Amino acid sequence: MAAKIPSEAGSILLVVDVQNDFCDGGALAVAGGSEIVPEVNRLAEGFDHVVLTQDWHPPHHDSFASRHPGRKPFETVDLAYGTQTLWPDHCIQNTEGAAFHRKLVIPHAELVLRKGFDPGVDSYSAFVENDRSTPTGLAGYLRERGFDHVYLVGLALDYCVHYSAIDARRLGFAATVIENACRAIDQGGTLNAAMREMQAAGVAIVRR
Repeated sequence: MAAKIPSEAGSILLVVDVQNDFCDGGALAVAGGSEIVPEVNRLAEGFDHVVLTQDWHPPHHDSFASRHPGRKPFETVDLAYGTQTLWPDHCIQNTEGAAFHRKLVIPHAELVLRKGFDPGVDSYSAFVENDRSTPTGLAGYLRERGFDHVYLVGLALDYCVHYSAIDARRLGFAATVIENACRAIDQGGTLNAAMREMQAAGVAIVRR
């Protein structure tokens, strides 16, 4: 058994998007994504409370480059809610790509929170969709359960982990990213920018 993270009773582990499409061979593979699975499992054993997030897009989601003729993945477009990075089609509902990595083993996880299911709005953060106004309900769940410190691991560090950590702080939670159990996409300096923004927001960055 892993040693428990030394923290108050109000701590919870948020495991972000450890899904096939973000791991080796996936449609939007993050370099080294599969490598974190044993680390995530090890860390999860040390937490009494765990929440999993799952990217859960309908086909033809507006964030997919395939929806925008002449555009390529990683380009940006202006949508109704602002600038959106375009992605390869990924994590489509009820596909193998959207499933959790087969070696992710966290039987005591208490909630699976699906995000990105609105065809017109992407959702990086586990707390708020990319329109920055539509809540996922996670903040209310954590408050009602009495959690005030969110530890974060998963994929990708510079997108969904980053936005989730920033929103956790903005919504009044303590937030700690366990860096060795994350991997980043890191296109055009996105990782360094994300790290700076998280540190400025008061997110702790640690290794365990």
